[in-house]
Amino acid sequence: MTEPLTGPPGPGTLPAALPDPDDNRRQVLYWRLLARLFDPEEQATLESASLAVVEDIGLPGALLDPQASVDSIVQRHPELAAEFDGLMVPATDTEPEPGAEDARDRAAEVRRAALVSKVLLNVFAPAPGTVTAGQLARWQSDAGWLERALGCGPGELRGGRPAGGGGVSPTGTGGGGTTPDLSRLIPAIGPELGALEADLVKRMHLREVLADPRLAARLTPSMSLIEQLLRDKNNLSGVALANAKALIRRFVDEVADVLRTQVEKATVGALDRSVPPKRIFRNLDLDRTIWKNLTNWSPEEERLYVDRLYYRHTARRTTPQRLIVVVDQSGSMVDSMVNCTILASIFAGLPKVDVHLIAYDTQALDLTPWVHDPFETLLRTDLGGGTDGTVAMALAQPKIAEPRNTVVVWISDFYEWRGEELFESMAAIHRSGAKFIPVGSVTSSGRGVVNPWFRERFKDQGTPVLSGHIRKLVHELKNFLT
Repeated sequence: MTEPLTGPPGPGTLPAALPDPDDNRRQVLYWRLLARLFDPEEQATLESASLAVVEDIGLPGALLDPQASVDSIVQRHPELAAEFDGLMVPATDTEPEPGAEDARDRAAEVRRAALVSKVLLNVFAPAPGTVTAGQLARWQSDAGWLERALGCGPGELRGGRPAGGGGVSPTGTGGGGTTPDLSRLIPAIGPELGALEADLVKRMHLREVLADPRLAARLTPSMSLIEQLLRDKNNLSGVALANAKALIRRFVDEVADVLRTQVEKATVGALDRSVPPKRIFRNLDLDRTIWKNLTNWSPEEERLYVDRLYYRHTARRTTPQRLIVVVDQSGSMVDSMVNCTILASIFAGLPKVDVHLIAYDTQALDLTPWVHDPFETLLRTDLGGGTDGTVAMALAQPKIAEPRNTVVVWISDFYEWRGEELFESMAAIHRSGAKFIPVGSVTSSGRGVVNPWFRERFKDQGTPVLSGHIRKLVHELKNFLT
């Protein structure tokens, strides 16, 4: 057998480049990160190799412990707090400088990989099964550290507030340095963090969280959380009930701010030209004024003499209108129930708009006395049960005193017990001259399901079901009522 000849490389041969050990270390840490994200079971080889890497670069082995929160690690190693802040803020340099590849600090990249892996795993790979109040608190703290790593203050991404101010975590302040461009996050992780938190809350005893004011104050209000609170409100008392009401109030106020802006921006009704325009500079129609006075142009003096000023009409029709909102409060319609209750309260604040609100499942409840306060309205709802719209129709029909000045908005999935009887009553409202708007879903996302039987008949009647984003309903109502 002939042995291969070995020796020093020839004049035209370059020695093979050996892989950088720091590159191998970084790859080990990221392979462990991917493995743990997609499979909670430990991979013994990756775990032992990662532990060797972490200890070799002088970081605590607790970084690899899934039960250890970032807070506990920082409390034992305070010098790491500064490294977590801004850890994942994208670099601002777009064009690498010549020779940058050779100048990379690969040892620092390994250290960064270890810290990034800890934050991501603690937030995006929470423990399965039943969740305790302590585990929820640790997850909320770790989510705050993730937000700090992205250059935000704790709570900014989950609460949907714009980044910029420094937040406070149990072990320090966050949000230092330059504010990141959150639009560069693909996908946007704010809603994902909210969904993760909602799932953790669902997997634990909600009453245990609400009984702890400190823990309840750190909950991020979401539609799924509000649904749970509304379903369980009759079983709460004392501190737990007070904390539940505070969470509902926070969510209602946040949604109301968004919907109020949409109502203000929506197209309004026709101008009322019977009302003389206000003669103020803001209403001056300069183009029309020049056009109407062109006959007064003096070529010799090159001057335009104005005999009359023209102003724009800004007054809108203010005929008293009645808005009747009927909402299906069965469990499948909770999103629409919350949104439409808040929307009804906003329209109730418009001049000369008389708003009535009815909620129903197998029984109907007239919520008109509380329509100006969506918070009190929601507390009086009782989610769940079947659906019988005829009981709501019995309350709605007597409220239609002047059909031409009345709009009836019916929000439901229209899976009814007595469908034909209910549709005949709805058709009668339409024939009377009142504006009838059937709505299949009024959600923030625009998702919803509608009974095909009702959908086809509404379409044939000329009142197609309005489904989609709540802006569509805002537009329809604003055009009719103002």
